[in-house]
Amino acid sequence: MSKMRSLMRKSKTMTCLLTQLPPFRTINSTNNFRSYRSHQNPCPILLSGLFGPISSSANRRYCSSSSEVRKMGDKAVSSLQNLQNPDSLSYLSQQEASEVDEILMGPLGFSVDQLMELAGLSVASAIAEVYKSTEYNRVLAICGPGNNGGDGLVAARHLHHFGYRPIVCYPKRTPKPLYNGLVTQLESLSVPFLSVEDLPMDLSNDFDILVDAMFGFSFHGTPRPPFDDLIQRLVCLQNLNQTYQKSSVIVSIDIPSGWHVEEGDISGKGIKPHMLVSLTAPKLCAKKFSGPHHFLGGRFVPPSIVDKFKLQLPPYPGTSMCVRIGKPPQIDISALRENYVSPELLEERVFFDPFDQFQKWFDDAVAAGLKEPNAMALSTAGKDGKPSSRMVLLKGVDKDGFVWYTNYESQKACEISENPHASLLFYWGGLNRQVRVEGSVQKVSDEESEQYFHSRPKGSQIGAIVSKQSTVIPGRHVLHQEYKELEKKFSDGSLIPKPKHWGGYRLKPESFEFWQGQQSRLHDRLRYTPKEIDGRKVWKIDRLAP
Repeated sequence: MSKMRSLMRKSKTMTCLLTQLPPFRTINSTNNFRSYRSHQNPCPILLSGLFGPISSSANRRYCSSSSEVRKMGDKAVSSLQNLQNPDSLSYLSQQEASEVDEILMGPLGFSVDQLMELAGLSVASAIAEVYKSTEYNRVLAICGPGNNGGDGLVAARHLHHFGYRPIVCYPKRTPKPLYNGLVTQLESLSVPFLSVEDLPMDLSNDFDILVDAMFGFSFHGTPRPPFDDLIQRLVCLQNLNQTYQKSSVIVSIDIPSGWHVEEGDISGKGIKPHMLVSLTAPKLCAKKFSGPHHFLGGRFVPPSIVDKFKLQLPPYPGTSMCVRIGKPPQIDISALRENYVSPELLEERVFFDPFDQFQKWFDDAVAAGLKEPNAMALSTAGKDGKPSSRMVLLKGVDKDGFVWYTNYESQKACEISENPHASLLFYWGGLNRQVRVEGSVQKVSDEESEQYFHSRPKGSQIGAIVSKQSTVIPGRHVLHQEYKELEKKFSDGSLIPKPKHWGGYRLKPESFEFWQGQQSRLHDRLRYTPKEIDGRKVWKIDRLAP
């Protein structure tokens, strides 16, 4: 079990950094300019992306006063609203998009292959976020001769590594080393290339996702063969989709091919993609996009470009290469369901001791790379019998029970003092597993709490002192101010005393239930309960109906 405690100490703490967004501006220039994603001139420049990294000094400036913290909160709320309001975003004209490319490829030192790689990864990431490879596995990437087509080639490579089965149609290949290299990379992965003649007329018979990477924002005029025919096949495909006969989806990169960069689908008879992945910033034609999924991709444009063009764009979440723009599609919650596919959980294949079975499943969750596998829902109830639940982190487990730490004056602690019984729930969705543990609760020894407290990071120790958990406070600035004072007080490296109101609890199990999701809701449920046989404690295993 020492292994378990070691794993717990490595659990990560998530922090949120609220970034200040630049002022709003919609860009409306209508001049024409030929650049990066040109059908006839495929060599220039790529675009995509948003904010660069925020320096630690900038972060300190943001948090230098309580008023600035409150302003940051207001900006964060505003940014969330911008995600759902397309009119509040910046849109680039054709000329402005070209100017962004020129700056990236000139003084900022980016190469076209660097930018193409990031753009293709963004497209693949957006596809993977919406369309699961288990349901939309067969992908056809239709690539033009320009850099938009190069983005499609890169996206196809990433989709292969994401578990999809891509096929590429690349009818007008560009004889440049960059593009030849992308073709070679795909061929080394055994990704098939099909000619236009080999494609079926009804693409939906063979493909779940059609990636439109034919023309970028630099293209203008009328598409020539064979792209005019390919565009028409996509139009015919969506007409079938409207009759609910087919389920294939169209994903356009930056600009739906055949659209006017600034005026959109002028004829009203062009491609109507289900997903549009804009790069750098949405082009003006994106205002006419009415599909359910609009993403912004990239994440490499530095602040100098954001400032120069006064770009108003949403921040990227976490480490994602893409961010959703506009409102997500309306979802029928009652229709959300997952048909689990898992190995059977059989009585003869589990450990006799539930602690050993828990350790096995916990190790599986760690090996699978699941985020915070030690996260558990703790449910308590006071003398009034009203239950309450919250997520806490398991910090140790052995044959004596499950240990976590908290404030002894919190709501859960008050309820435990009135009713020393609780339940724990572990949910490992990536493995279709959950474990319920129910039992009695008592505090761990002061020595054990003291030892764990001083094993925590310094910031967590100070945070435990600052937070009067579950009490009402006037604002977050109060926490920041007290934290800064204590941080300064203990800056000499002196020992931070453990608060008397802080320590651990141990739940001693009285029952376990191991749940494994299965198809058609015929889930496996094995319950362990203690039983005494010949004066010794053993665990009885019962199968419960799902």
